[in-house]
Amino acid sequence: MAYRRVGAVGFLCRETVLLSNGTRPRLSLFAGARSLCTQSESQRLTVRHQQNGIRNIILNNPKKRNALSLSMLMSLRTDILADIDSDDLRVIIISAEGPVFSSGHDLKELTSAQGREYHSRVFEACSEVMTLIQDIPVPVIAKINGVATAAGCQLVASCDIAVATEKSTFATPGVNVGLFCSTPAVAIGRAVPRKVAMEMLFTGAPISAHHALLHGLVSKVVPEERLEEETLAIARRVCEASRPVVALGKATFYKQMAQGRDAAYTTASQVMVDNLALRDGQEGIRAFLEKRKPVWTNSAEKAHD
Repeated sequence: MAYRRVGAVGFLCRETVLLSNGTRPRLSLFAGARSLCTQSESQRLTVRHQQNGIRNIILNNPKKRNALSLSMLMSLRTDILADIDSDDLRVIIISAEGPVFSSGHDLKELTSAQGREYHSRVFEACSEVMTLIQDIPVPVIAKINGVATAAGCQLVASCDIAVATEKSTFATPGVNVGLFCSTPAVAIGRAVPRKVAMEMLFTGAPISAHHALLHGLVSKVVPEERLEEETLAIARRVCEASRPVVALGKATFYKQMAQGRDAAYTTASQVMVDNLALRDGQEGIRAFLEKRKPVWTNSAEKAHD
């Protein structure tokens, strides 16, 4: 399948599997992990199902607190990237089986017996999955109903949107076992104020769902019985929009957030012009003026140069 960029900011469209930074997803980090995956279909570390544009990916290893082992990371990556260029995919929801969303890395993989090279593979693979979530063209929603710690908290912070139940808690407790949560800090430090992140990192103490909401780690806190309803409501609203418009907007948001103010306005202004050149961009404006619902093409076709 062909790779190409669209507009000032690269994003995935129907014909592409190209990340917003202009690169293809890497395969090498996970090649060595394939031998670790001996689970049968009924024992898969993640479960994927999709309906009406909404893909659900469920972390499915509750006996190990949904630890982000190298095998789990590979499975999660595979489920994220499956048919990523399909018009039928509009949004991804990541949730977990059991009372723990994810406890973070599997500490058994981080002993000296595994060796430095293996340790590097684990953290590089984890970093790739976290950045992949933000680089793919569709929004990714974390649905949390329980504990999210260390790299599990990093996963929540890396998602575009996060909906949590009132009982959920979040922590970066690595410091308490002698392993500072430096890689989770990358995502968490970009999601919450610096001093909040530093308190979490230095103490390892958990914060409640309401504190996570207050500081911007999650988007919404709901009663447990409404978690599914509230998360699906967001996902369905995403599905109502044009896929390439959402993709362009997502890629632009992350690009401009990494830039200074003036550069960000330059980037965003050019992308607005690119957006207007899309057939769906013009369809949306016409529909508004004609007081009707837009009929999206959900393709990257241009209305004009």
